[in-house]
Amino acid sequence: MMMDKINALTISTPEGIEFSRKLAGPFTRFLSWSVDLLAIMAINKLLNVLLGVLGLISRDIAMAATVLGYFIVSIGYGIVTEWHWRGQTLGKRLLRLRVTDVRGLQIRFSQIVIRNLLRFVDSLPVFYLVGGLACLINRRAQRLGDFVANTIVVWSPPVDEPDLDQLLEGKYNSFRKYPHLEARLRHQVSPAEAQIALQALVRRDEFGPQDRIQLFQSIVNYFKSIITFPQEATDSISDEQYIRNLVDALYRPKSTGSMS
Repeated sequence: MMMDKINALTISTPEGIEFSRKLAGPFTRFLSWSVDLLAIMAINKLLNVLLGVLGLISRDIAMAATVLGYFIVSIGYGIVTEWHWRGQTLGKRLLRLRVTDVRGLQIRFSQIVIRNLLRFVDSLPVFYLVGGLACLINRRAQRLGDFVANTIVVWSPPVDEPDLDQLLEGKYNSFRKYPHLEARLRHQVSPAEAQIALQALVRRDEFGPQDRIQLFQSIVNYFKSIITFPQEATDSISDEQYIRNLVDALYRPKSTGSMS
């Protein structure tokens, strides 16, 4: 794993597959946080209205509940959204940012909790000054929460998705017999890893026969290290069909039946 001069992280898998992720800088992250702050304020305003009834019982109880509610929403907002949207909050989705593990893998729940609990420290003394300074001096543009959680924030450029119905038309997917393994695959595979499989399939005609065989074999070996499907689902298919099945499972989770 290495970083170049344009703030991009190049990640190499054990199988020799490489992909580059552009790191999000302090300014872009500040804009993302600003959007999230507005969302948090809106949620807290609604919560205050709901808690207002406590003021009829005791003003002190209402004040304590308001303070506690603000803390829970401020921390819980990031945890819930980053877990639900796989490393994204509302602000990150709008600015096409995503939190990942420093190796480019999908962020784990424990990492999400750690980085969000440390937001309070990063936000000191005002406007995320501590976190912003940490991003400026850190080669991976990590705030303190990222450093402790071993995470990074990357920019995800818009990608023109191919017509998957046409790409996968008429291909039998033996993985559909194992929906629990498909669900686990979608949960454990990061967007960057899914793009590797998709782009290999889309651009397969750009490679020579031998390079194509080696590329597909490397990708298949990598994904087999993440999720192992039963032998009856994989033994009789080529590496290219294996990748077709993967792409179908990753990008078309609502498909029904066994024909793609």
